[in-house]
Amino acid sequence: MWSPPQNVLQLSASGSIDAQQDMLTMTLSTTRDGTSAAAVQGQLKAAVDAALAVARTQAQPGDLDVRTGNFSLSPRYSREGKINGWQGSAEVVLEGRDFPRITQVAGRIDSLTVANVGFSLSREQTRKVEAEAQARAIESFRQKAAALAQNFGFSGYTLRQVSVNGPQDFTPRPRMMAAEAMAFKADAAPVPVEAGKTTVTVNVSGSVQLK
Repeated sequence: MWSPPQNVLQLSASGSIDAQQDMLTMTLSTTRDGTSAAAVQGQLKAAVDAALAVARTQAQPGDLDVRTGNFSLSPRYSREGKINGWQGSAEVVLEGRDFPRITQVAGRIDSLTVANVGFSLSREQTRKVEAEAQARAIESFRQKAAALAQNFGFSGYTLRQVSVNGPQDFTPRPRMMAAEAMAFKADAAPVPVEAGKTTVTVNVSGSVQLK
């Protein structure tokens, strides 16, 4: 007859690392409005082309990558439900690790304005931080298991089952307001940004056999 395992303890532990955000993503956008769809589309294209012409001269893989973002065009309706115009928007995205280069380029672009700024971890930084958080979580799990075994009157433990889950969560804390960025556009000064930190957490859970 099967009997449940004896002296088995379920427990969990976690490890967290606060990492400096090293990736900046800056979205620049513009809107246009007119009576002709073709005219509005042409104006948006011209604005994007002008922005790309400026940004591409400073592009550097990893430090400053340039790409287009959303491009939309939709009709505007009158009260009678008839199309009486067109409106559209377009985006260019600057992204990379070289914050000064990105902000300077953003300040030099006249055809678009800053719509959004975000910070994150690069792939290299993510892998490094995940490994550190995982090591902390595992060590915490081992210490907790050893302490509990001793508290229950056992000499030690062996692992039965263990699961490592992570990263559990990213907690970005951006530090720039779009209004501040707009204030610096007039004289083509670098757009002001300040990265925060991201908390990466890895969880370890499982069961141990007390012995």
